[in-house]
Amino acid sequence: MSPARLPPLVTGISPKEGPAWTKVTIRGENLGTGPADLIGLSICGHNCMLTAEWMSASKIVCRVGPAKDDKGEIIVTTKSGGLGTSTVSFKLLRPERIGILEQSAVWVDEVNYDMRTNRNKGISPFSLRPSNPLGIEMDKGKVLQKDLEQVFPGMSGDFTSENFSASWYLIENHAGSGFEQLKIAANNLKKQATKKNEGSLAYVKGGLSTFFEAQDALAAIHQRLESDGTEKVEGSMTQRLENILNRASDTADTLFQEVLGRKDKADSTRNALNVLQRFKFLFNLPLNIERNIQKGDYDVVINDYEKAKSLFGNTEVAVFKKVYAEVETRIEALRNLLLEKLLETPSTLHDQKRYIRYLSDLHAPGDPAWQCIYAQHKWILQLMQNCRDEFISVGAGALGLEGDTRLAALGRLGHSASLKRGGSLRSARPSTWRFETPQQVQFVEKLSDVVIGQLPNFWKLWISYVNGSLFSETGEKSGQVEKSKKNARQRQNDFKKMIEELTNRLVKLIRGALLPTTLPQGELHVYGGWEDKTELTGAWFTQIIHTVRGCHEALSTLEIPNDLLQVIQDLLLDLRVHCLMVTLLHTSEDVKRLAEKEDWVVDNEGITSLPSKFEQCLVHMLQSLKEPLEIKAGEINVGFEMSESEVFINCLEQLSMKADEDFDVSHNVSVDLSSPDRFSSIQERSIPTSTRSVSIALVFVNSHLSVTFQVSLDAVRELDGKLFEAYIERRADPIAGSLEPGMYAGYFDWRDCQTPSGVRNYLKEALVSIIAVHAEVFTVSKDLVPRVLSRIVESVADEMCRLMQCVSSFSKNGALQARLELSTLRDAVAAYLNPDSNASFKQALDSLPQLHSGADKKLLEELLNKFKSSMQLQLTCFQPSNIQPIKR
Repeated sequence: MSPARLPPLVTGISPKEGPAWTKVTIRGENLGTGPADLIGLSICGHNCMLTAEWMSASKIVCRVGPAKDDKGEIIVTTKSGGLGTSTVSFKLLRPERIGILEQSAVWVDEVNYDMRTNRNKGISPFSLRPSNPLGIEMDKGKVLQKDLEQVFPGMSGDFTSENFSASWYLIENHAGSGFEQLKIAANNLKKQATKKNEGSLAYVKGGLSTFFEAQDALAAIHQRLESDGTEKVEGSMTQRLENILNRASDTADTLFQEVLGRKDKADSTRNALNVLQRFKFLFNLPLNIERNIQKGDYDVVINDYEKAKSLFGNTEVAVFKKVYAEVETRIEALRNLLLEKLLETPSTLHDQKRYIRYLSDLHAPGDPAWQCIYAQHKWILQLMQNCRDEFISVGAGALGLEGDTRLAALGRLGHSASLKRGGSLRSARPSTWRFETPQQVQFVEKLSDVVIGQLPNFWKLWISYVNGSLFSETGEKSGQVEKSKKNARQRQNDFKKMIEELTNRLVKLIRGALLPTTLPQGELHVYGGWEDKTELTGAWFTQIIHTVRGCHEALSTLEIPNDLLQVIQDLLLDLRVHCLMVTLLHTSEDVKRLAEKEDWVVDNEGITSLPSKFEQCLVHMLQSLKEPLEIKAGEINVGFEMSESEVFINCLEQLSMKADEDFDVSHNVSVDLSSPDRFSSIQERSIPTSTRSVSIALVFVNSHLSVTFQVSLDAVRELDGKLFEAYIERRADPIAGSLEPGMYAGYFDWRDCQTPSGVRNYLKEALVSIIAVHAEVFTVSKDLVPRVLSRIVESVADEMCRLMQCVSSFSKNGALQARLELSTLRDAVAAYLNPDSNASFKQALDSLPQLHSGADKKLLEELLNKFKSSMQLQLTCFQPSNIQPIKR
């Protein structure tokens, strides 16, 4: 079902009760797509379509008609949704009969009351209306009320109204009546009029005899007075009659004086009671004000005061003046009470706004809103200073749970939905946190809690003061709102100074605890005093930076101008720089001490524990520096060089370049390896030689440092070059140097030698030495083997080339022997030949006489195969393979 076809649903009506013709607002859902879509509206069973005014799909305004039911639902019918339902009901209040002594908003004619028979029962004028003045059957028409109002503007169908329209009445009540019925109605009206006139005439006719008798008596008295002759003797008759009447009056007064006195007193009492009843609101107001103040119903007090002020503010009646003066006295006491509550601390933003509005409605003198802002400013400053004083005097450990709870409560005061900062700046902590965390760290976090808990409310109070919402929730313009905005414009500089003072106090308190050297000497006694506290490490500074950043972000979300928060940015920059310095200093000291911890024990990956230890130092340092190096919005990049890498490079260089006498130098293993039978007897030593320490360091430089320290890549490359050249020098020079003595051992002469029977021992020893280098490097890292052996082979090839070129002449056998040895060496190390070593072997072979006979070539091939067969096991290491190092 689409939303346009959902049935109407009434969810609210305002007001919920009232007499007939009360204007109500109906709210709900799917109440029609437009005025034409609304086809039905009934309240308590009465059709209200005539007065219905469609406002929107969720709002309809109408008037409640004189329904039969006292309480019923509100049913809306639309073309698009059909018959609707209701979740609320309306209560129809019936008009009460008004007594003569009761207060009423309408005039009640006292002629309709019988004061003799029943003084308390009155007859309402509404009950005197004839229900059917025409005396014929009523036939209600179907003409809409709106149409009648348009046809007869300013008229009414009510025959009791001054603007009564007979046509309206006939159309509304007798639209279906025929002409004959209307003639009967006209006759009925004539009879009623005749009867009324005859009633007055019959009254006169019935009293004619009385009138005649009275006329005769008066005429006889007049005639008697004219013929009276006793005026000169006894006085006139009228005088005697006057005297008799006066005596009768005096006697009557004497007889009825007490009764008449009681009557006058009763009338006075009745009048006084009537005044008290009529103005009981004013006379009871002082007591009601006292009671409502005690209950905290300040809204009721203000409403009553406004009503009394409008009614009796300018009265000239003495008794009213006296009572109204008592009201003003109590209202003045209420103003003082509300001002005291407004300036109390701590308090919530809601209470502050409420008291300010109350004082505004009571027309309190001065500017209560600015007084509240000033008091809050002073209180927040004092809270911040008290936080520092408590830590300095008693310490965080002795502060106790009560102090922490109080500060936490202060931090929570004023926290509202508008401040979304992802909860607290700190995550859940163990119970031992208080005793493990330095006091400066606890102080910064609690100080941040105070600022974050109070400054947002302080700022929001100012914003409400500026835009006038302190005095009007709806934002409607009034004299008080305009006056507030004008005052706020005049006090912008003063409030800016308040914010600056708060942020400066926050920064100075933190600097006094962490960076006292950045404060002037004169302010150290106010913000310092942390000299005997624990010196903080980089990790603690990192936590402090995180806390201060969170505080800055929370304040930034309030849209406080950046220039007012710049001091916090400057503090963050100093904290980040100081954290870097402390972390780098401590890490440098740790790295320097790594040389003392190196034990040269090689693990499964071919390296010692030194790289792992260095990596731990580095990881710890990087974790500490992650927060300071991170650049938040508005912060400056803090650049630095990784001096620890240089320290570690120096450490490696120192370890790898130690003199050979610092190690237990073993005997030359090349002799032991010259025979295949003795190869397996060589044992690995636990303490490395100087060359092996260089190879281990070289492996670490290649596999770790070049990846880890991009910022120190040049230094790493420099160290790599030094270590590589040192290792090649220590390994290649002995092998190359042993070639010439071995080649000419036993006074060997290339011009006079026997037919070759195999490769001589000096070449085998050189190959075994190369194999030893291969084994040493392969044990550490197989990836480094090609780089090292290619340089070793290059050095040996160059030396062999030099030696061959220095021979003046070769005999046939000497040339065959030389070619055998060069070919053997070249084929053995073929996997590690580079362009330079290839060129050296080519030059050496070119310097030898060429072999022309097939017998010599065949002999050369047989001897080469024989050597390869006998040294197969040793030469296997020179073949490319994926064999992993042996796990030790």
